[in-house]
Amino acid sequence: MAEQINREYLEQFGNLEVLAKQIVEGFITGLHKSPFHGFSVEFAEHRLYNTGESTKHVDWKLFARTDKLFTKKYEEETNLRCQFVLDTSSSMHFQHDDNWSKLKYSIYGIASLMELLKRQRDAVGLSLFTDKLDLHTENKSSNTHHRYILSELEKSLHNYEAKEAKTTESVQVLHDIAELCKRRSLIVVFSDMLNDPENKDKLFEALQHLKHNKHEVILFHVVDKKKELDFQFENRPYTLVDMETGEEMKLIPGEVKEHYIKQVGDYFKELEQKCGAYGIDFHELDTNKPLNELLVQFLNKRGKMR
Repeated sequence: MAEQINREYLEQFGNLEVLAKQIVEGFITGLHKSPFHGFSVEFAEHRLYNTGESTKHVDWKLFARTDKLFTKKYEEETNLRCQFVLDTSSSMHFQHDDNWSKLKYSIYGIASLMELLKRQRDAVGLSLFTDKLDLHTENKSSNTHHRYILSELEKSLHNYEAKEAKTTESVQVLHDIAELCKRRSLIVVFSDMLNDPENKDKLFEALQHLKHNKHEVILFHVVDKKKELDFQFENRPYTLVDMETGEEMKLIPGEVKEHYIKQVGDYFKELEQKCGAYGIDFHELDTNKPLNELLVQFLNKRGKMR
């Protein structure tokens, strides 16, 4: 497994493109720290990937099985179209202590995945949404398009103002994206999925619609697991503020923790089960964990599509 990437070190880079390259180079370097074992027949047809070279001949299926990067000597390139869908609603700006916000974690993750795809000459697009679809680009592989997407991600990272709270309304957005992506693509959604529970059936229908046109779909449920799922707070009075509605609630964590964990857990468990039934890959993306795990999960999916 690749080594963890130091967050304090990454924060020194003001440029998102440079930061993404650092993440990817660190990830790839970490993959080669231990020797390769097994798969002797396949090994005869492969060689170890060398840092810095093109990744277009990397055997992603073998990566999915071994956690190592190898290039296949005669495999033809198969280009991918990938549409990143990012929730930029107010709740995605939640962060606690020194942890990254859900939005920052997602943006750094998307930029890193874009860097991997760029090295393979795969085409990428970006969709941003809050309570509506705010931006949608086509899939392109040009350097100009790549830089444009990075600039839009930078804007999303720095342009947040609490007074302009935006809610999460995934239902219509997902329907829109399903219709806008005409050609078969890998659609990768980053969201905390904090939709109105009363509309969950409509949300499930929208997720199912994403499989339209034979798209492959990954849903990364972005969450600060310690706070948002496990409710790990000191047992003292708090005033919690809903980042999307501004509603305030006074409570003592110990009095509501058990009920909260069950309600939230049941909702996201049902969401995961529905995704499984629809053929959507569901992954919990905990902002407390290193980005390496995101890259591994994505490349495993990438390998299965070749």
